[in-house]
Amino acid sequence: MNEEATTRRSRITPEREAELYGAVLDLLREVGYDALTMDAVAARTRSSKATLYRQWGGKAELVVRAMRSQKPGGLAGIDTGSLRGDLHAIAGREDDCAMERNAALMRALAMAVHMNDDLCQAFKELLVEPEMEEFRRMIRRAVDRGEIRPDNPALDYLVHMLVGAFATRTLIDDLPPTRAFLTSYIDAVVLPALGVPPS
Repeated sequence: MNEEATTRRSRITPEREAELYGAVLDLLREVGYDALTMDAVAARTRSSKATLYRQWGGKAELVVRAMRSQKPGGLAGIDTGSLRGDLHAIAGREDDCAMERNAALMRALAMAVHMNDDLCQAFKELLVEPEMEEFRRMIRRAVDRGEIRPDNPALDYLVHMLVGAFATRTLIDDLPPTRAFLTSYIDAVVLPALGVPPS
């Protein structure tokens, strides 16, 4: 985040920020991204619209930061000593209820991301790129340990495999993603594709 954005966002307490993010996500679930307005957020959170724009710049950044606030910490703290352990730890970061709520939010945003350039840019900069960098570090550790060949063609698709399983579980099976589903998917699909024994 650039210095201007840091300064812009430094005037709000963490508790107030969490309250605002919760309200934004509630509105997003209720009305969807396109119908969500800064006026509605201001009214729901008893804030001025000017304050919201000063803190977040606009709806896209506010919504993506609210989404990011629901993620259970970054991947940087995950290092179990094995790729299987790391991937299982990622799958276990959220309980099934939180995972279901976040999957519903992702579905609500999926179309909007493709239709709105500001949202797409914020989504990539604030959510996708930081996660991709952490996954690259995780993969480098696995390669350095000798778990994965550095030329394995599936390496470029690790995130695609994981996000695909999470995003399509409801579409294909009419069931929410769960820890049990994701860990079994990791063992049955992801690790074999990377040439890693599942146990």
